[in-house]
Amino acid sequence: MLTLVLFLLIALCPVIMIKARPLMNPPICPNCGDLPVPYPLSTNDNCGDSRYKVYCNNGSLEFMSATGNYYKILKVDPCNNKLVLQPPLILKETCYSSDVVDGGFLLQEDLPFNISTHNTVMLLNCSENILLSPLNCSSNSICRVFEDKVEEGKGCFGKLCCHYLKDSAMNSHKIRVRVGGCTAYTSLVDWKADSTPESWNYGIELQWLPPY
Repeated sequence: MLTLVLFLLIALCPVIMIKARPLMNPPICPNCGDLPVPYPLSTNDNCGDSRYKVYCNNGSLEFMSATGNYYKILKVDPCNNKLVLQPPLILKETCYSSDVVDGGFLLQEDLPFNISTHNTVMLLNCSENILLSPLNCSSNSICRVFEDKVEEGKGCFGKLCCHYLKDSAMNSHKIRVRVGGCTAYTSLVDWKADSTPESWNYGIELQWLPPY
């Protein structure tokens, strides 16, 4: 009798493991357009981890900020727990980012995402109060090149601007713009001082904490 029970347990074990596996490792979400959606990213309640919510809108993979704005995801790097968002548009013939009314880019602090330290942020059309900050607002700032050489920056030409590397000492959950401060921004990932505008990699790189 004991032998029969052991045989049944051994025979049933693979079935039990197969049934349990989806609970331990939820299925990976289907691709969104041309982009894969690796675990733990989740586009619906049936795949991924719901804390790592992203959105598949008409074949475009997007990330929603704390203010409800959607930002297109340009790249996903599951090996390094990173994704890159498309910076907001600077409205044509103005120096206002499309999310300025919401204060810029803001992450929910209780979610497992933060802005990485590989982002070089340019703040544009700033008030003189920014000169009290440690940011590079000199004539050598790369924001001057952006205003002069890049079509999107033309509306900001001649206005006060600065750039900075988003390091670990700064708030890792927001890039702030507002009327009365700086009204526009853009961001470069892994910017090098000797690079040209044609080679700049525009994006807001986010990191996520691995699931626990």
